Amino acid sequence: MKSILIYIALSSFSFLQAQNIISGKVITANQQPVPSAIISLLDAETNSFIKGELSNDTGNFNFKSIENGTYIILITSLGLKDYKSETFVLNNSNKNFNTFIMQEDLAELDEVTVVAEKPMIEVRADKTVFNVANTVNAIGDSGFELLRKAPGIIIDNSDSIIVEGKAGVLFYIDDRPSVLRGQDLVNFLKTLQAADIESIEIITQPSSRFDAEGNAGIINIKLKRDKSLGTNGTVASSLTIGDFARTSNSVSFNNRNKKTSLYGTYSNFFGKSTGFINLNRTQNGTNFNARTTSVYDANRNNIRIGFDYYSNKKSTFGIIVNGNFNNSNSESDSRTPITPSGANSPTEVLVAGSDSENRTTNFFSNINYRFKDTLGHSLNIDLDYGKYDSERENLQPNRYFNGDETQVLSENIVFFDTPIDISIISGQIDYEQNFLKGTLSIGVKYSKVKTDNSFDAFDRANGNNDLDESQSNDFSYDEQISAAYFNFSRKIDKFNLQFGLRLENTVSDGILTSLLGDQDDRVKRNYTNWFPSGGITYQVNQKNSLALIYSKRIQRPNYQSLNPFQYRIDELSFRQGNPFLQPQYTDNVKLSHTYNYRLTTSLSYSFISDFFAQVTEAVGDEQNFIIQRNVANQKIINLGISYPTKINDWWRIYASLNAYRSIYEATNPDFVSTKQNTLSFYAQNTFKLPKAITFEVSGWYSSPSVWGGTYQTRSLGSLNLAFQKKFLNDKLTARLGFNDILFTSPWQGTTRFGDLFIDGNGGGDSRQIRFNLTYNFGRDEIKKAQQRDTSIEEEKDRIN
Repeated sequence: MKSILIYIALSSFSFLQAQNIISGKVITANQQPVPSAIISLLDAETNSFIKGELSNDTGNFNFKSIENGTYIILITSLGLKDYKSETFVLNNSNKNFNTFIMQEDLAELDEVTVVAEKPMIEVRADKTVFNVANTVNAIGDSGFELLRKAPGIIIDNSDSIIVEGKAGVLFYIDDRPSVLRGQDLVNFLKTLQAADIESIEIITQPSSRFDAEGNAGIINIKLKRDKSLGTNGTVASSLTIGDFARTSNSVSFNNRNKKTSLYGTYSNFFGKSTGFINLNRTQNGTNFNARTTSVYDANRNNIRIGFDYYSNKKSTFGIIVNGNFNNSNSESDSRTPITPSGANSPTEVLVAGSDSENRTTNFFSNINYRFKDTLGHSLNIDLDYGKYDSERENLQPNRYFNGDETQVLSENIVFFDTPIDISIISGQIDYEQNFLKGTLSIGVKYSKVKTDNSFDAFDRANGNNDLDESQSNDFSYDEQISAAYFNFSRKIDKFNLQFGLRLENTVSDGILTSLLGDQDDRVKRNYTNWFPSGGITYQVNQKNSLALIYSKRIQRPNYQSLNPFQYRIDELSFRQGNPFLQPQYTDNVKLSHTYNYRLTTSLSYSFISDFFAQVTEAVGDEQNFIIQRNVANQKIINLGISYPTKINDWWRIYASLNAYRSIYEATNPDFVSTKQNTLSFYAQNTFKLPKAITFEVSGWYSSPSVWGGTYQTRSLGSLNLAFQKKFLNDKLTARLGFNDILFTSPWQGTTRFGDLFIDGNGGGDSRQIRFNLTYNFGRDEIKKAQQRDTSIEEEKDRIN
């Protein structure tokens, strides 16, 4: 009831504000609505473009908050003659045209050719959009692998995502935040297939209506959903050959009419891949030269079903269900010669293995309601529930041999059973309306995450498992986040102003229960933060615009990083969580310039307090462990340049460059303050060859950098080639790709923390050949109408 009263009060108040609204409906001569018509508002005196809109499924459109002036409306749509209105005047009054009747263009329909295609990269004022379907080299990729191709994104050797020099990105799936973190998030992204993804949006300076989580901003993965009327779909199959052959397949469908829309996707991935990691460690004068190779065998299945009901022109009810099922096995072999200080050869050799089986089930559901009228009022309600279950078993034999490996000195075989159970509940309400000649947005959100982790360690002897109570525990972590925000935006002449404030309260409780009872621990927290954001955009002239944006962000530790118990990698190395790990906070400010809606240059500065790094610490003379600690404050200065351009009809280029300087100021005595200059570069050339063949050359490069504040990494990169050809009236597409041709993507680096020094390198079978077939079936008339090239394609890119 309280929410309804607020809605009525705000709605009533909005009518007291002076506002100009232009509305109308586009129909054909036989009174049928024209959906997706391009409506352009032009200045009557200069004929310059002012604003653009698309008509909805019923042919209706409206322009909000238009200043007083003299205007003309231009309407274009495939198969219909262009319509240009008479000149009209706005003077503190609304303008309703009722209907525009467009006549059929018979001559054009006889020879119509669809030549437009959405650009691979769209640079917008608030985000950069990577359109996956328009890059040939996306064939056969998983969602995680696609991120390497997205502009301004780097993936480091720990699978962390780095944007503009900063780690800590919040992921959204279809405009809804994912609550998975760390390796759980990476595993989920690896189950997504490129065939299921429409685009990847990189939002480095989110407004207050977004969650404050994520030092480096937000990456929003938009899954495919065809909005055409009728029934259509896509079938795709890929074969990838690296060290092993593996395949991915998918089928998607869409059935839509005026009242309902049913859509869905099923995809899978089967096959093996390989990896290696070499860590040459020096500790207290002793050298441990570990060499590990691994084989991963994955069986991943994904299903997504959605249904929308359009109850009237203003209201839509929807439901979405996602399921991800992953069964994987991995086998690793490790050999570690141990050479004491002063010795010329190893005195011992540790030979260790690892045989793991992992079964993961993700289930997420959403119920939503959307309301939007022609007066600028909109209301969105989302209710989400998610369930994540993982069962992992790991057999790990450790055998010590003498220096020449002719005699076994000792043996220790251990078995781990580590199930994880996560449940998620979330609810969000967002309301928007015209206010003070601008747009006011307000909203509230509540989310609750509950995780249960069991860690059971066993000693295996004669085939029997004996529970080791000293190494076993249970860890539960509950987190509740309550949030409220407002955001206001307004255009004043050539200026666009936007500012907002978000309030988030976090309540968390982590409980460790060991079987012995003497290592129990509990960490409770309750903290509240304010997150301001704002920006100003100035349109200098038709081709030049400037923007200055500020935002404050937070990065909370993932729940696995808080679990204080030990997970052994082998006899000498283990991983340990830190229950006292504090969140890190980031202040971001960014100045950007855009030329001709394509060339974007930006300069940003970020200050991260309580930066937490993944450090390796020594235990005694032989053992070491990995742990996350708050070790420093970090400053980052980043220069970014992004430029998609069309050289001619057969050659297109996209280039993205980020040059940044990272400064780490130590707050931990064992951490060494450091500075690092890094250059990252991504480029893609697309050529249209004879016989309708498309050829693509792409590659990325990253100069020496600092990973996690402690690892000094060397240069790495990748060169990729791909060919594409369409058949059967463009319904069948064949693609052939070659990835990491020079095998330059494996990482190399060194780290020092206290008295411990490590020189390491690692990677996988990234050098691959991929072949893909994609077939589109069903109706595609309306879909093609939405893709038609027009004279205002660049201006349409300005419609956010």
